[in-house]
Amino acid sequence: MNIEELFVLSTKAIFANKLRSFLTTLGITIGVFAIIVLVSIGSGLQTYITNEISSLGPNIIDVIPGNSLLTAFGPGTQNKLTISLAQGLSDKLTSTAQVAPLVEVLTTVKYKNIESKNVYAIGTTYVYPKAVVYGKTVIGTFFSKGQEQSGANVAVIGYTVYSKYFKNQNPIGQKIFIGNEKYTVVGVTEKSGVSLGVDHDNVVYMPLEAAHSQFGIDRLTEIVVNAKSQELVPIVKTQINTVLSKKLTKDEFSIQTGDTLVNTISNITNMLSLALGGIAAISLLVGGIGVANIMLVSVTERTKEIGLRKALGAKRNDILAQFLLEAVMLSVTGGIIGIILGMLASIGIAIILVSTVTWWSVILAFGFSAAVGIIFGMAPALRASKLNPIDALRYE
Repeated sequence: MNIEELFVLSTKAIFANKLRSFLTTLGITIGVFAIIVLVSIGSGLQTYITNEISSLGPNIIDVIPGNSLLTAFGPGTQNKLTISLAQGLSDKLTSTAQVAPLVEVLTTVKYKNIESKNVYAIGTTYVYPKAVVYGKTVIGTFFSKGQEQSGANVAVIGYTVYSKYFKNQNPIGQKIFIGNEKYTVVGVTEKSGVSLGVDHDNVVYMPLEAAHSQFGIDRLTEIVVNAKSQELVPIVKTQINTVLSKKLTKDEFSIQTGDTLVNTISNITNMLSLALGGIAAISLLVGGIGVANIMLVSVTERTKEIGLRKALGAKRNDILAQFLLEAVMLSVTGGIIGIILGMLASIGIAIILVSTVTWWSVILAFGFSAAVGIIFGMAPALRASKLNPIDALRYE
């Protein structure tokens, strides 16, 4: 029997029980749909985070407490990054990099009778705008070296804070309360937007000494180092390690470059994508069991048909091929529908969140659906092919 005849017979058998075939196909569709959507979300998240990290600049080096990005701000981490350590780094790296120590505190900001909660107060030095992509002023100026060293109560506000309090008016010289202390506004930073879920405009910058004095914090959130060229990054990284290793153990600080951050995030998101894909594959497995169940029912219902075909000369391989092809057609049809729906859903999700359909997830999903049809269709097909024609004709 040629493949065309097998295909026609299998199609007729499938359409003879439309509702049953639809429900069987639906199980595969749901499994493939879940794989496409979940893997797309994981891939989109990886691309988004990678782009955000890359946008910070290729020369940026972050020094954080703890021995990795995952433990830097976790419970139990003992922060030993001090202002004096940052000063030592700055003195050592004068010719190769800009060093900006940071202290971050969630606080309130008040102007007249309007108060905002959960604003990031960042204590830093006058070098900050030169060390990072954020902090460039569009109104006024960043605070000066003299203001920083004297711990003056001056502040540079982010665009979100400016828009809330001073839209259509000049904020320079105005008095605001950061926490319980009064500060004079000396500048407004350009609009930076949201990155990695953080609004970089909902901030106020103050001299590090003022932050230390007001909040009593002598441990740094991080030290940002900006090498003067990309070629100097490895050299600067070595210099940082040399300076800090004299005061701290290797478990008390971590040096992160853009590349190491991207690699770390990629490893995490890859594991996440695999985990999500694995969870979705379970639903595909359940769908495969449904295929096997329906094909076994089909074999039972068509016992006499199988006996008649064998009596008329059909070979065992013909029967095996027909039932196996039916199972594969059901699975592949469900897989194709699942892929189409999954891609459409991923495109829709990308409008609101992040999602990227990858070619390998499509191939993987289609391959899984075909494999499900072959694997779970084999047992019923073998059972059908082994039926004795005489017994089959007598079956009631």
